[in-house]
Amino acid sequence: MINILAISGSLKSTSSNTAIIKAIAGLSPANVQISLYEGLGDLPHFSPDIDGGKSAESVVHFRKLLQEAQGIIICTPEYAFGMPGVLKNALDWTVSSGELTGKPAAAISASPLYSGGENAHASLMLTLKALSSKVAEKSQLQIPSVYGKFDPEGNVSDEKTKQSLIIVIDSLLQTIENQ
Repeated sequence: MINILAISGSLKSTSSNTAIIKAIAGLSPANVQISLYEGLGDLPHFSPDIDGGKSAESVVHFRKLLQEAQGIIICTPEYAFGMPGVLKNALDWTVSSGELTGKPAAAISASPLYSGGENAHASLMLTLKALSSKVAEKSQLQIPSVYGKFDPEGNVSDEKTKQSLIIVIDSLLQTIENQ
């Protein structure tokens, strides 16, 4: 079984980013387990003064999940032309501990705007590069006009988007296999 940790950059209960992660889980091969990390809002603000032996239990748990995962998927909305602060905060917690160093990753942004969250995507890619994550070109996706891509039950109704998500997961799995 291939273990992938998925992180939605949105805390919204009806988040389209979380729906995208759930759609990817449904489109993945049977030997792939995608677990949605739901503790993003529980992480304290990053501070080197509380890192290390003094890290909060939520930080220790998050890092453990990242260590155990063979790959990660991050799907983020765009807030104020960047990724949400809670997502950046979570990624900051891995700077000194290195859980994402060399870790295969997929980076997705989704927005109701035509841009597909291009600024959030660029911000996420810059951070993943700084953390030395492995993000293949086909493991990157920007989804514009996201609200029109799902049916009322939260299933991907747009065939092009569905095929793009399959390409992302296939690329991520190939990166994992080539480790």
